[in-house]
Amino acid sequence: MKLWCLQENLSRGLSVVSRAVSPRATLPILGNILLATEGGRLKLQATNLELVITTWVGADIEREGVTTVPARLFTEFISSLPNEKVLLELNEGHKLHVAAGHSAADIHGMDPEDFPTVPSASEEPTLRIDAEVLKGMIEQVVFAAATDDSRPVLAGVLFKIDGDKLTLAAADGFRLSVKEQSINSSAESVNVIVPAKALDALSRLIGDHEEQVEITINPNKSQIVFQAENINVISRLIDGNFPNYSQIIPKQYVTRTVVHTKEFREAITRALIFGRDSSNAVKLTISPGDEGDTGKIVVSATAAEVGSGSDSLEATVEGEGGQIAFNGRYLTDVLSVIESDQVALETQSPNSPGVIRPVGNGSYTHVIMPMHLVGR
Repeated sequence: MKLWCLQENLSRGLSVVSRAVSPRATLPILGNILLATEGGRLKLQATNLELVITTWVGADIEREGVTTVPARLFTEFISSLPNEKVLLELNEGHKLHVAAGHSAADIHGMDPEDFPTVPSASEEPTLRIDAEVLKGMIEQVVFAAATDDSRPVLAGVLFKIDGDKLTLAAADGFRLSVKEQSINSSAESVNVIVPAKALDALSRLIGDHEEQVEITINPNKSQIVFQAENINVISRLIDGNFPNYSQIIPKQYVTRTVVHTKEFREAITRALIFGRDSSNAVKLTISPGDEGDTGKIVVSATAAEVGSGSDSLEATVEGEGGQIAFNGRYLTDVLSVIESDQVALETQSPNSPGVIRPVGNGSYTHVIMPMHLVGR
């Protein structure tokens, strides 16, 4: 293999595939990135056996070839080079010579025969969707997935196609996010669970410009493939049944409080300065307006030995007032992904789940469990 490519393009491609490199690989080859000439371009590929990320970089190829190189070392060295053409030349024993400007290195690679074989999707795409739309859907649900694997299905995101509707849902036992989107699809009903880590990586790689993502699920529903422009992401699917999330969403409320999203988020962020020593507990005190006056919501938190802080925000309150406490970090998580100017908080009692919805957009629902405040 002998080729030249731009440092900027190669460095960007390496940052893409590095998301699939395991920092604690059980097999040495999994700590490497595959480099291969393919179709007049340089292919970069990495895998941790659960996730595979592939991208392609433009290159002037003089001699074809394939090898694997240590991911971290190679990525760091390429990123340190000046932004000009980089020479990659493979010599005997999988020693890769790298040169740019006045800098050069010889990097010892490993036999690509030991690199895991990556299956290709031969089926027709199950769904095509705008990258920007898919990215937004993922960002609104993926943070609610569990971060541990004690219950594998909760470490994933439900990916459901039912007629002309795509639904993504995630839950960790303390909160639930559901996002629905109208689609043009003739696919049969699909109900699979995608690892949250895979979708999080995908969302960071797509949506920078207008393009479509082709999504393919293999017949035995063990694997999902996302194909975007110059990026291919393959993930295993999680075996199991996702909880019936519709049963978790309260069907009614006693109080509905509408507040400015940005002001609400900033008030909670300030309250967390005091609440972080009490499990991030933030208290919301809701008061309806008297005879046409605007209602209010007071956001507060207390640090036992330090002090307390509060914000009083104008709000439109429908129904009764009351107090309820939530994990403030969970509140900021959801408010950070809501784009509408106003958000509605629906509550029933201090011990019942709260529901957060963007005002004017019925396609997104977030449910959050309350916290118990001692001495409320």
